[in-house]
Amino acid sequence: MTIFDIARNALLAGLGVQEKVKEFIDELVKKGELNDSQGAKLIKEWTEKADKSTEDLSKTFSDLVTKTLDKMNLPTRDDIEKINKKLNSLSSRIKKLEGSE
Repeated sequence: MTIFDIARNALLAGLGVQEKVKEFIDELVKKGELNDSQGAKLIKEWTEKADKSTEDLSKTFSDLVTKTLDKMNLPTRDDIEKINKKLNSLSSRIKKLEGSE
């Protein structure tokens, strides 16, 4: 299982939890333990906290991937483009030199 799969499953599990919380609060409203406005307020608060947690998780995951790639010392797209330009330039020079002999 890849890191992407783990993150995806965690996010999907979070969505399932969100639905269960909504169902639980709706049930409390039906039983009369909460009124409609209290239930709506609770759902709104929980949703905001869940969204913040999701954003934090996403940022943490992104930072982790960035740090991992930095440690791997992989060339960037820019690096590869520079190498390709240099290679094309050298190839052209070699063809000119071979043609002048």
